[in-house]
Amino acid sequence: MDATQTIQQRTGDTKIDIALVLGSGLAALADMLEDKTAFPYDELEGFPGYGRAGGRVSGHGSELLIGKMGSKSVAILTGREHYYEHGNAAAMRVALETVQALGAKTLLLTNSAGSLDEDVRPGNLMMLNDHINYAGMNPLIGEATDKRFVNMVDAYDPRLRELAQNIARDLDIPLSEGVYLWYSGPSFETVAEIQMGIRLGANSVGMSTAPEVIVARMLGMAVWACSGITNMGAGMANETISHTQTKNVATICAQKFQKLIPALVEAI
Repeated sequence: MDATQTIQQRTGDTKIDIALVLGSGLAALADMLEDKTAFPYDELEGFPGYGRAGGRVSGHGSELLIGKMGSKSVAILTGREHYYEHGNAAAMRVALETVQALGAKTLLLTNSAGSLDEDVRPGNLMMLNDHINYAGMNPLIGEATDKRFVNMVDAYDPRLRELAQNIARDLDIPLSEGVYLWYSGPSFETVAEIQMGIRLGANSVGMSTAPEVIVARMLGMAVWACSGITNMGAGMANETISHTQTKNVATICAQKFQKLIPALVEAI
């Protein structure tokens, strides 16, 4: 039984309006969902961890939650699988195909990222308006149909970005915007790589999201993505970058996401 059928056995014909993926340290955002039904990933065929032993990345959940956020029906993927975990750029493809099959036409993505912009410090939010695939991997490699030839112009939906900016302004939440550099990880970037990213025009750097955007665009979904800035890029500040720091600062970003995302969901 595929994941969609497993979910529909418990939710019936419930249609999803919007899907949301949570990044490192942002699992608390799942508390925004009411009347939710939980599906552990290891029970959903093709989802991260299905049929495979092994721990998840700390700071990430491993459930699909379906419930209400305001007037909208929302599916929350409480964690993602990164390329660096098992070398699979398409690790989130089935999960995204599933929420799309359940009706979601809009995908909201969050992540934790490092800032390459001196004016955007840790604890703030940076919305993505484009990305650079520095990792060089693509989740559509091996796709046998012409669906693999995805147009990536305006992959980050301009209407959703404008909507989010207006909402953030009303809520008095600083919201910058920039280009995200996808780095494979799991090691953090070198100082030289950060300087290269700056010269290429990147404003932030992280280890996720870009593959999900590519898959979502192939599926015809409108995409909005936003980073919680947890650190400055290597060499840009007197700090030791670590995953512990990422999780700790992400809790500050989560407080802003908890205001911004419900308002954005309601406005879509």
